[in-house]
Amino acid sequence: MDLETFSPGSGRLEPRAALRSDAAALDLNGTWRFRLSPVADVPDDFIHPDYDDAAWDDLPVPSHWVLHGHGAPAYTNVVYPIPIDPPRVPDENPTGDYRRAFDLPEGWTGGRLRFEGVDSFARVWLNGHELGFSTGSRLPVEYDAGPYLRPGRNVLAVRVHQWSAATYLEDQDMWWLPGIFRDVTLTRSTADVYVRASYRDGRGTLSYLEGPGPLGVPELGIDGLEPGAEVTVDVEPWTAETPRLYEAVVRGPEETVRLRVGFRTISIEDGVLMANGRPLLFKGVNRHEFHPERGRAVPYETMREDVLLMKQHNVNAVRTSHYPPHPGFLDLCDELGLWVIDECDLETHGFGEVGWRANPTDDPRYADALLDRMRRMVERDKNHPSVIMWSLGNEAGVGRNLAVMADWARERDPSRPLHYEGDRSCAHTDVYSRMYASHAEVEAIGRREEDPLDDPELDARRRGMPFMQCEYAHAMGNGPGGLAEYQELFERYPRLAGGFIWEWIDHGLAHPAYEYAYGGDFGEPLHDGNFVVDGLVFPDRTPSPGLIDLKKVFEPVRFEFGDGVVRVVNHYGFTDLSHLRFTATVQVEGESLAELPLDVPAAGGECKLPELPEGPVGERWLTVRAVLAEDLPWAPAGHEVAWGQALLARTEPWEHVATVAFNPVTPGEGGELVVGGCAFDAATGRLVRLFGTEVDGPRLDLWRAPTDNDRAAGLEERWRGLGLHRLTHRVDDISVGDELVVRTRVAPAATDLGMVATYRWTFDGGLRLLLDIEPEGNWRDPIPRLGVTMSLPGPAVDQVTWFGLGPGEAYPDTGMAARMGRWSATVESMQTPYVYPQENGHRADVRWAELGGFRVSGEPVFGLTVRRWSALELAAARHRPDLVAGERVYVHLDLAHQGIGTATCGPGPLPAYDLMARRATLRVRFDQP
Repeated sequence: MDLETFSPGSGRLEPRAALRSDAAALDLNGTWRFRLSPVADVPDDFIHPDYDDAAWDDLPVPSHWVLHGHGAPAYTNVVYPIPIDPPRVPDENPTGDYRRAFDLPEGWTGGRLRFEGVDSFARVWLNGHELGFSTGSRLPVEYDAGPYLRPGRNVLAVRVHQWSAATYLEDQDMWWLPGIFRDVTLTRSTADVYVRASYRDGRGTLSYLEGPGPLGVPELGIDGLEPGAEVTVDVEPWTAETPRLYEAVVRGPEETVRLRVGFRTISIEDGVLMANGRPLLFKGVNRHEFHPERGRAVPYETMREDVLLMKQHNVNAVRTSHYPPHPGFLDLCDELGLWVIDECDLETHGFGEVGWRANPTDDPRYADALLDRMRRMVERDKNHPSVIMWSLGNEAGVGRNLAVMADWARERDPSRPLHYEGDRSCAHTDVYSRMYASHAEVEAIGRREEDPLDDPELDARRRGMPFMQCEYAHAMGNGPGGLAEYQELFERYPRLAGGFIWEWIDHGLAHPAYEYAYGGDFGEPLHDGNFVVDGLVFPDRTPSPGLIDLKKVFEPVRFEFGDGVVRVVNHYGFTDLSHLRFTATVQVEGESLAELPLDVPAAGGECKLPELPEGPVGERWLTVRAVLAEDLPWAPAGHEVAWGQALLARTEPWEHVATVAFNPVTPGEGGELVVGGCAFDAATGRLVRLFGTEVDGPRLDLWRAPTDNDRAAGLEERWRGLGLHRLTHRVDDISVGDELVVRTRVAPAATDLGMVATYRWTFDGGLRLLLDIEPEGNWRDPIPRLGVTMSLPGPAVDQVTWFGLGPGEAYPDTGMAARMGRWSATVESMQTPYVYPQENGHRADVRWAELGGFRVSGEPVFGLTVRRWSALELAAARHRPDLVAGERVYVHLDLAHQGIGTATCGPGPLPAYDLMARRATLRVRFDQP
């Protein structure tokens, strides 16, 4: 049957650019009639205009039928949900029949039916006449509707099959979501326009390659430019930082079309990627199209929200993983300013599971289909200034069809470099691209010292290319770690063109029981779990801590502090600092003392700090901020772009305990030892009452709820194998006097590894704990954390105020966006709501914190986590609703945590962030506030 044909389609018109036209058009989105069948071989009598569809359901278009109660979505990352037997597909093939009746306006003649996206195989009829079929789910297709249109009522019928021979080309890491999910239009526009707008030294050259009539750009004084001609004029360049656009008008015999022209030139010089003659550094993200209720049927308002969030978080580039996006998204990138790598709708990742046997990328029978996808992408998006590179696809192995695609693209558009990561030889690309290369490998590539290819000619060619990470720093769950170290390498070596974080958004589908669902939550027999939940924003587009960190790492302005001066360094590539306003704020113990303007030259440079005021004694910090001086299209005036901090004066740490007179610890009632309103259990030496509040602990704790990265690195398995989640505590000695000394050994069963923990308690108006920790045995692996845990009655703590890094979480290799200050939050808001629950919410470098009836301070600092569930309960949870507040609140006071890394895809933590068992001392003091 046609479903198993290698042909990309039939009856289709030639692809053309997406343009704004004054030609008449009918929007055919809205409510369609719909019927789902479990197999493909069903009667097609529904195509007739007088067919009775009263028993059918209503279905909105655009949409995916599985998100409207017809079947269910399924998630796989690599594996195909059907047998790998191209071009054959199973008999069980969900097939959706659509019908849409519409009235033709009086006097209407001719027209094209345009489908922007249908997943995965669509056959189209108009008034009972077959127009053709098409594949290539995320690419537009047009049919000539004119011969079959009739005055008055018309009926459009579409049959969509989920599985087809084309399915083998669309194994992208995403939910399988069939249906008509992009716009459907009947249009009388037929125009195609192709312009190239290059830039050099203040002059722009407009090459008018193809079009239906003369072209004009009124703002530039261009009028009557005929196809095939070009003109050079003075212009302002287009960049992602300065997205200057000029309105062009093409007047054809039947219609007038408009497009926005941006002048820019992308080149490669001495192995460096350049834009308008300057080095180009991608600070990018990968973006799937996704909405938690609508899947890939993303509304324009949501696309705009994505671009605004990216701009507001210092992102300057996007890779359209792994298919061309809705054309409206590229319009927004043109308008608001993002560099774009436009990626073809091609991925055959699952063939890697069978040794790449029968891979369509190397199957000549699929050559036309792959070339068709490349053509349709390039023709649709060829006029966008934001699109600066074409990508042949993703994770599709190697093969002869890559050459077919690349050769055609180079001939059609020599102005844009080609990208493809899957072939390490880079035989058909202009840039060297890798995924998840470690820091060490990235540095070697930056130095042009990477491992050589076997072919000397290909090796020399590749070594002369710019390098980019098309995916790195996998943003799954808590993380990613190592961002700052990657960015430092990108900025150090000119060959490195930066990269694109994987990925923009968590693909959690809204679910009545789980809040957000991931793979397996819809009963799929084959799935990849929560690997689809790996974004910088949560499904509702709330920024995660990872995105907040990324904004800091990508800052286009940096601050270097000296004695009475601050050096402001401009890291923009194409603009100065004149659009920014700078302020200097002085805080003492987190309380603002003064805010003063800072006069910074447009080029940046060294600035003398204003005279700083005197104030109360305490730890004093200077914060310099760069904010927008005026409203910009992507953010209002006052939006913070960058910041830096410097310590001006430090408070003295605790005085040495030997110089202090301590209150003695004495026996109390009920088998307690008491001192200063605090009580200990005489048998165990454990604190049971703290200034009137009942407590349990603190006790040494080595466990944390594993992160996605911990699991992927194998750490959770090793930690559980050691038994770090089930420690036992043995009291070896208790001595009482001016201090209470409790010597314990903390160890898991079934191993000879342990920790000797000696608690020394003293009271001098406040209760002090000095905890000495010494490991016993051969600890070979990193441990999750090193600190103590205590619990209190749930009502005892509602609000937490602390002086330290905040407002968000921070771990050893994350938390770049956390700044020193005084912060306050409820216990609930201190939790980071990862879709898959895991370790979260740790506040770092805390000097002191107030928790209900007591204040805890450190010498000099400690880490703080406060939760209404235990670490074991957190580790057992699988969805957000699994976490239910209990009767206790758990307080973790930490010396150290294991780093986060990005091992879900890529390297684990750098060695400097591995937490190995070691001798350590925790010093904290409890006071009544």
